[in-house]
Amino acid sequence: MQQVWFIYEEKESFKQKLLEFKNTDRVSSTGRRMFQIYSEILKPTVIQEVTDAIEECFPDIPYIGCSTSGNIIDCELAGDITVVCTDFELLTTRFEIFQYDMAKQSVDEITAQIVEETKKNPWVKAIEMYFTIPEGSTTQFCDGLKDIREDIQVFGGVSCSDDITSDDSCVFTKAYGFSETSIVIVFYGGEDFHVDSIKVTGWKPLGREFHVTKSQGSLLQELDGIPAYDVYRKYLNINNDENFFYNTLEFPLFYEHNDTTILRTPVSSNADGSLNMTSDMDIGSVVRISYGDPSTIVDSIRHDSQRLAQFGPDVLHIFSCAARRTFWTNREPTYEIEPLYDISTSCGFFSHGEFLRTKGSLNQHNVTLVIAAMREGEKKASPAVPQAQDNYMMSRVPLVSRLATFISVTSQELENTNKQLALVNDKLKMAAIIDGLTGLYNRKEIQGQIEKALADVKREQFSLVMLDIDNFKQVNDTYGHQEGDSVIVALADILRNRRTGLMQSSGRWGGEEFMVLLRGTDSSSAAYIADLMRECFANTSFPGIRPQTVSLGVTQAREDDTVDSLCTRVDMALYRAKQSGKNRVEIE
Repeated sequence: MQQVWFIYEEKESFKQKLLEFKNTDRVSSTGRRMFQIYSEILKPTVIQEVTDAIEECFPDIPYIGCSTSGNIIDCELAGDITVVCTDFELLTTRFEIFQYDMAKQSVDEITAQIVEETKKNPWVKAIEMYFTIPEGSTTQFCDGLKDIREDIQVFGGVSCSDDITSDDSCVFTKAYGFSETSIVIVFYGGEDFHVDSIKVTGWKPLGREFHVTKSQGSLLQELDGIPAYDVYRKYLNINNDENFFYNTLEFPLFYEHNDTTILRTPVSSNADGSLNMTSDMDIGSVVRISYGDPSTIVDSIRHDSQRLAQFGPDVLHIFSCAARRTFWTNREPTYEIEPLYDISTSCGFFSHGEFLRTKGSLNQHNVTLVIAAMREGEKKASPAVPQAQDNYMMSRVPLVSRLATFISVTSQELENTNKQLALVNDKLKMAAIIDGLTGLYNRKEIQGQIEKALADVKREQFSLVMLDIDNFKQVNDTYGHQEGDSVIVALADILRNRRTGLMQSSGRWGGEEFMVLLRGTDSSSAAYIADLMRECFANTSFPGIRPQTVSLGVTQAREDDTVDSLCTRVDMALYRAKQSGKNRVEIE
């Protein structure tokens, strides 16, 4: 696989270059050739001039193209319109081009057709995609390709223009023509075709974690219960104005999705503080603001270059986010990809978004560098990727990185402290309503539960059961308070048993007295349940102590009851049970 590139300036000189190329010995021996056109100029008339020249000189050769925010050739910034010719040298290599119009077909229809084409073409090993800027989320498209064979690599980019805030973009092919609403798909494969693909970010998470608490598809509404924009305003002092997109480019949201790291930049902000994203942000996702660290970026690319060098590619296709181009304000925009130069020839463009399939899931990224390495046949000798000339300089951590690390660590420590405080507060809240010995509600809380039930008694009837352990003073006097406590805990365990399926609230009323609120029961049903409690307690054995019994009073709540009248009545029922011989249930 070999590539030749041309810079388009005007039609006649471009045709002359093509004819000179055609007359050389570099004409593909297999006849398998494809032109790729990268254009920062979106005018259909200009693009038509380029494609007309190609068709006049090479009438049988297919071409594809897209608009860009900058073109890349051999790891350097190329001309406004750059044309790359790829020769496939082996007869076994195959490629096929498709174009789908999103204005005429639904996303589900398009993805279903792509999946079906892969099933019909088992030779496919890679899918390259060129998107026009979609109106909404790309999540549905990514999810629609989940059934593609696991061994197929998928990568690509979203076309754009030199104005990265604009929604203008286009793609075009020889077979289908120019379109501002389409997706171009290229299948690559064959017995001797090999492909590998990677992504590089180099962005680091900064500061505290935020949880997505409200979202609707790609509309990110709230983080930690506040408008999502407020996070950028509070922590980065970014205003909600026409410059919001530019100001947030260097600070994308960092989160884990489909077992991989995703960077996502807001496309725009809305008056209500919500943010428009390019993909769905699921409720519950944990996100952090991130920042670009130059040394980490270069080190990441240098490290991953070793992997690509070992693969031994013939060509590299590079999809680099336009936000990364704006990041290197004091460097050439292609500075970060210089380590790739010695690996193989390369071409690509600065995109509006990047696609890569990782661990079986296709994801759309922002502020990310996606690199696809392709070759025909066995790999050649692996070139050595040059190491940094000044190890000391490369090992020095920039001040901003040190500060960010400090902020990140201290933020994490603060979050951990807050979590511990939350646990302590939960325990304090429980201590305020729970009896320390039994684990049931204390008197104040069970009384509050009774009051709430009375307020709703017209809609739902309920009954109250009051229990008192018989002859409990003798237990304490004979066996000691520790054994007495074990008897109280045993009764509490019986009251806590929810095997009845009823909605019940149990609480310690005082000493050896307990109160049980039974929702949805009349006095007859409550008496039956109370007798089960009595029988269960009577059959409980206590090592070293004789069996114990309990007396119970039952009453049903009335609409005219107050907490005092209801508790007085159930207390009278309990008194009658005690007076009638104990170990029994009485209804008042």
